[in-house]
Amino acid sequence: MSSSCRRPEHMAPPEVVSERFQHSRMIEIQTQMSERAVELLSLPEDQPCYLLDVGCGSGLSGDYLSEAGHYWVGVDISTAMLDVALQRDVEGDLLLGDMGEGLPFRPGMFDGCISISALQWLCNADKKTHSPPKRLYRFFSTLYSSLARGARAVFQIYPENSEQLELITAQAMKAGFTGGMVVDYPNSSKAKKFFLCLFAGVSGVLPKGLCSESTDRGVSNQAQFTAQRSRFKNMKGKSVKKSKDWIMEKKERRRRQGKDVRADTKYTARHRKPRF
Repeated sequence: MSSSCRRPEHMAPPEVVSERFQHSRMIEIQTQMSERAVELLSLPEDQPCYLLDVGCGSGLSGDYLSEAGHYWVGVDISTAMLDVALQRDVEGDLLLGDMGEGLPFRPGMFDGCISISALQWLCNADKKTHSPPKRLYRFFSTLYSSLARGARAVFQIYPENSEQLELITAQAMKAGFTGGMVVDYPNSSKAKKFFLCLFAGVSGVLPKGLCSESTDRGVSNQAQFTAQRSRFKNMKGKSVKKSKDWIMEKKERRRRQGKDVRADTKYTARHRKPRF
């Protein structure tokens, strides 16, 4: 049996399989890839943007978008995963939908789009009525319309073969996008990652993929990438996740969004003076 038969998209439809892949290591990898995807969007610095997360699942990528100061909308086909996102109290808006049927947003609504490990699902025909080329074109054409001109869309994907890559890129270009594939750590079998970087309306310079000399020294590229990104975040002065400052910053973002925020936290309650 070939290894491709063990790919998640070959096991069952996405609304079923997505619930099984949420252990800690995959959460860590998803966060890393989300950060890289946002980097490839090349958004204006110190300016909040309105972003779309396609295949948002339980909102892990959305957590990073919120921490970076952006507003976002997440779309996913799995009711169970969106329920988890609601339970986690993510800051973005959530929408249940099949991206292969198109996106329902108004023209020019978003400043950018990211998608982590979701796009390759459209290459499968989970129902007799599914035509992968038609579903891909429907998705890309409605996404193109919903993006502001000059915006980017970045998809982290796990292509099964070169034919699948050609199918995806052909439908994206047919819908009006320009761009191409960015490959990080191309010489590493474990750390190698594919990012489809698309431009809406305006052709841009395709970003360069990451590479590391640590591959030759037998050091894990993915671990090296994590360490480098963590140091970069600390240099930018961002608070450690779940710390007091991180929680207070999150509450302040929610206040600016007009959402209800509890006055007490485990920190304020702990130091509150008793009343007599």
